[in-house]
Amino acid sequence: MNRQPIVMALRALRQTLWGPDAPPGRQLLARWPRLAPYATPVGLLAALGLFLITLNVESSWGLPTPVALLFAGMTVAPLLALPRRPLLAWRLTVLALLICTFNAPANRSWPWTPPLVLGSVAVVAVVVARVDRPVLVWLVVISTVPVLTFVHPDNRVPVLLLLGALAIVGDLIRRNRLSRRALAAQTELSEREQERRAVLEERTRIARELHDVVAHHMSLIAVQAETAPYRLTDVPAPAAAEFAAIAGSARDALTDMRRLLGVLRSEATGPQTAPQPDLGDLGAMVDVARRAGLPVTLDVDPSIDGRVPAPVGLAAYRIVQEGLANAARHAAGAAVRVTVRTGRSGLGVRVENSPADARPATDGGPGHGLTGMRERATSLGGTFTAGPLPDGGYAVAAELPYEAESGDA
Repeated sequence: MNRQPIVMALRALRQTLWGPDAPPGRQLLARWPRLAPYATPVGLLAALGLFLITLNVESSWGLPTPVALLFAGMTVAPLLALPRRPLLAWRLTVLALLICTFNAPANRSWPWTPPLVLGSVAVVAVVVARVDRPVLVWLVVISTVPVLTFVHPDNRVPVLLLLGALAIVGDLIRRNRLSRRALAAQTELSEREQERRAVLEERTRIARELHDVVAHHMSLIAVQAETAPYRLTDVPAPAAAEFAAIAGSARDALTDMRRLLGVLRSEATGPQTAPQPDLGDLGAMVDVARRAGLPVTLDVDPSIDGRVPAPVGLAAYRIVQEGLANAARHAAGAAVRVTVRTGRSGLGVRVENSPADARPATDGGPGHGLTGMRERATSLGGTFTAGPLPDGGYAVAAELPYEAESGDA
């Protein structure tokens, strides 16, 4: 005989009667935080009003004042516990229904006061949407006991129908809430995975672009090492052999770099034959943006010369390129200013735009432009910031050191 269903039913009964409480629902104040300062005083005033109304009704039944005060408190207590302890509120409600029944006048068609009935319906309506289905079944079964025992036969059917409807609607609400919560968690997980994938793709792209820069330097090393014995006079044989070894190591490094580039290149990425851009190409890129209708002002430090390393110049070019693309996409008609300044130890790049004249007609959704710019800056050991300006515009800025201690971010 399979005893597992019986064990599960008994566990659900135990949780219903004295087990851990159900989790509270989403706080209403989370949607409207401005109501937070008024929630406690309004709730206390409502509880006090319900207490006085119940006390007045029970006094009209001819109950002694201490008993009326006790029953009024038992009517209000479940509603006070309902926001944070819904299952406890239901237990208090069942207890109040049972105790108040034995002290109600015999000539009443309903054994409970109207405030207690309305409060019990409110408690059940909230609790059924917070508990699991096994607990919900026991909750409904136990709630029908006072109805079948003490309610007049002419009124039992409507009450039972109401209780069943509340249970069905509450179960649907709970399942819908769990589905939305699972969907939100899956969406967040997917966004994190997309962001991680975007970072990896951008790092791969940066590595492919830096291949040309590093290959150029390695080629110079190989050429200089091979021609050194012919350009220099009286080169000893050991030195000539050393130059030959350096040239061979450089050629081997170039071969390994080509293999590494083949690993980094995806199937959709073809070989890149054009040279990588640098700071000298900023003017041409800005001219293209101006012809496209984007008002751009380029402010480049005139002291920029050949001392800016090629990786830094490439990163600066890509950051400006992405900054202009974001401005054109999200701030149509806004004036854009590109500033490039050289320092003693690094290069400063800033792209800022004024407030947009109009909201963009189409929204392409969140992209990975900021992620790519941040990866380019941190790969050189630099820093990157992005955010809105006080006047409503937007700015991105990067500090790119000429010599980074580490390329890990």
